[in-house]
Amino acid sequence: MRTLSAIALCLMLASPAAAEVGKRFPSEKQIITDRVTGKPLTVLTSGQFDDSRIYQTHPQWAQDGVHIIFRSGERSGDGTPQIFAVNELTGDIIQLTHGKGVYTGSINVARLSQQVYYVRNEGGNKPQTVQVIDLAALLADSAAGQIRREGYEKTVATLPQGFIMAGGFSLDADEKTAYFGFDQIKAPPRPQGQPVPQVPGGILAMNLETGATHEVVRTDFRMGHVQANPLKSGEIMYCWETGGDAPQRMWIVNADGTGNRPVYEEGPDDWVTHEQFADADHVVFNLMGHTEKLSKRATGILVINLRTGIIDNLGQVPFTSKGRSYWHNGVTYDGKYVAGDDFDGNVFLIDRETREQRLLTTGHLMRPDHAHPSFSADNKRVLIQSGMLTQGKKLSLIVVPVAQ
Repeated sequence: MRTLSAIALCLMLASPAAAEVGKRFPSEKQIITDRVTGKPLTVLTSGQFDDSRIYQTHPQWAQDGVHIIFRSGERSGDGTPQIFAVNELTGDIIQLTHGKGVYTGSINVARLSQQVYYVRNEGGNKPQTVQVIDLAALLADSAAGQIRREGYEKTVATLPQGFIMAGGFSLDADEKTAYFGFDQIKAPPRPQGQPVPQVPGGILAMNLETGATHEVVRTDFRMGHVQANPLKSGEIMYCWETGGDAPQRMWIVNADGTGNRPVYEEGPDDWVTHEQFADADHVVFNLMGHTEKLSKRATGILVINLRTGIIDNLGQVPFTSKGRSYWHNGVTYDGKYVAGDDFDGNVFLIDRETREQRLLTTGHLMRPDHAHPSFSADNKRVLIQSGMLTQGKKLSLIVVPVAQ
């Protein structure tokens, strides 16, 4: 018995992925009440670890509508950034990846299947690879306590040698193609508090079945926030990334490289940021009003029709907010709601038809991060990240109901 136990222990140590992928963490779920709005807030991660949601331009919930995918650099045994899932109903947390080079800056949760795509870059002479996780099998085996040593993820394709990721990647609406932002040359380090260094960029398309790649477009500015239209195949939005106010922030291009153009042509006093698709034909974005100069003009969360250019201003946060500006936004694809966070840790719900603004939740202390609201696929819940429980030191994941 001792010999068999020793052998088993050696096998576990020799194959750390077997010990970490599928690893379960006890539920940290609790319900607290918002002291201002009275809404019940479902806390899914307690703030013991610093847990972040995926960026709001990408899906947060798996196809099953139950598991929320998130990232953390503190939960894994070796402290490397990894991908996790939390069961919204039970609170159970499951580790999905293990090892070096898991790029958590751009995680793609599939809408059409129970899968998760990410890029692994282990450095050295190893190529960068696009990986896909069979989330259905992994979650089922983890729940049953029957995790296999391998087989939950596979390499989809290899990125070109020397590829420099910039602006993340996104899945096409049909999920047969992925689009990757890149730098044409290596950028110098960004000094703290300074704008993002500017180098020419571009977008690379990859066929996820064959691995074949081709360039969609090249730009003379830094690529950022690459996102495919989730409801219309072959259309990609991206931005001029400066870390601040770009001369012309939002751009859109067809997958064949045609139609490259600004989404919203900016004036000299416009500060545009945090764009995402509102549906197949509209883009929602923030026209910032956070400075004294900008607060004296019309700003707010705007929706622009990509086909007609018609713009709809959904309004700005109440003047009592010290930041006096929305910062990020989330949207329901049915055209009913937009959610926006501000500089004070508040999250508002906006009815697109009536323009009514309703305070959903408040008190979410932040560091440089913000709440980044995102809706569930059924439009009934909003996921945010919050420093409320840790006085802003670490982030928790919290779900807020939309209904009053």
